[in-house]
Amino acid sequence: MMRRSTYVRLLTVFSACGLVLGVAGCQSGSGGKLLNLGAKEEKPDGGKILASDLLGYCPKVTLKADTGYFNRYTKGGEDDPAKLAYQASIGDVTRSCSRADGVLTMNIAVAGRVVPGPASVVGAVNLPIRVAVIRGDEVLYSQLHNYQVSVGAGVTQFVFNDPNVSVPIPAERSLQVFAGFDAGALTKKKQDAAF
Repeated sequence: MMRRSTYVRLLTVFSACGLVLGVAGCQSGSGGKLLNLGAKEEKPDGGKILASDLLGYCPKVTLKADTGYFNRYTKGGEDDPAKLAYQASIGDVTRSCSRADGVLTMNIAVAGRVVPGPASVVGAVNLPIRVAVIRGDEVLYSQLHNYQVSVGAGVTQFVFNDPNVSVPIPAERSLQVFAGFDAGALTKKKQDAAF
């Protein structure tokens, strides 16, 4: 004969399981789908996200160590800490991807901040941000952006994005994506380079 305490425990466990399954069934819209009991798979329409989109290749963005900060000095004051106008630094890089007609389009985002230096000036500053996509030795995309940020007396945060990074969808997962400051590109010679 089963003890009363064991009976109560079993009843509690079965009740909890039933409650969980009932809530899950309500959340999914159909209890049958939850356990795949006779449910037919719906065909995706234009507004739904497909499994191929979730599993599709979206190369990560890399910030090279030497492109994470940018110092601007007043004229003639290169490398003199007393003549530092500001220092910009990048704290994070990310991306989102979409695919259509054989083209991979990425929206590359860069977040950072600008810290005024001893020789700071209040107003707009230009940050040379480059986004590049490379496959092996081949540069597929390289764009230098002179991103303008309005700075005040304190630390200013910024978010930059380049939504138009488009390259052919690669057969292999072989793309490298870089984003960062390209101070060397301020010379005309490096305008189309990839860092």
